[in-house]
Amino acid sequence: MDRLLLVISTFCFLFGFGYTMHSLGARTYRRSRLNLVMILAGFLLQTAFLYVRGQAVGRCPLTNTFEILIFFCWSLVLFYLLIGPAYRLSLLGVFTSPLVFLLQMGALLIPATAPVRAKVPLSAWLELHAAISVVAYGAFALACVAGVMYLAQERQLKTHQFKSIFYHLPPIHDLAVANSRLILTGFVLFTFGLFAGIMHGSAHVHLLQIVAIAMWMVYAAILLAMYWRRISPRRVAMLSVGAFSVMLLTLWGVQLLPKEAAL
Repeated sequence: MDRLLLVISTFCFLFGFGYTMHSLGARTYRRSRLNLVMILAGFLLQTAFLYVRGQAVGRCPLTNTFEILIFFCWSLVLFYLLIGPAYRLSLLGVFTSPLVFLLQMGALLIPATAPVRAKVPLSAWLELHAAISVVAYGAFALACVAGVMYLAQERQLKTHQFKSIFYHLPPIHDLAVANSRLILTGFVLFTFGLFAGIMHGSAHVHLLQIVAIAMWMVYAAILLAMYWRRISPRRVAMLSVGAFSVMLLTLWGVQLLPKEAAL
């Protein structure tokens, strides 16, 4: 039942993305609520999946790579629904939908395993650490998407080679503001996640914890440089793309670590 919800959700994102790209290709693109509706439908189905899986495992559904990827996709869409309409970034969904579709397809290709219910209650700090950290990944992912859009628009402005999609992109200033605020939001959430992990405590220091602290330092440096006006919005966009690419690799690294290290 839970995987069926996920399959339908995945095709919602594919349908919304395909419809918009068809409109752009036909040069008849107009802002339509269809893409937003499909993304919202996909998000609600993701939420239903996480609820059903959470009931099955008796805890926050972050017990394996499959669940982590879906939770990450859910947080990415959540931030789009919160940020996109507020900053007039309706076309951001065109870039968000294929990323979510590909990640969920990758998750569905992972061999299915039966949910394992926790035998003993887990530490609240441990669950809070895992959940907030993955939600922070969603904010960083959307910042990466906004950064890609910023770089694409800036390149067309510099080369004066305007493609049809250019005329539908949000103002470059709005993309820069959204990118910086998403980085800040992700950093604050990630900080809370690390704090929860420290409060949980552990007798051993795992490789993933070291990587997480290193990524925290990278984003802290980006924010400091940004607010001290040491780097341009273009550099911020480039760094948001590069930093998230490294962070995404750490998600895949979770499956190579012991279960305790993943949390």
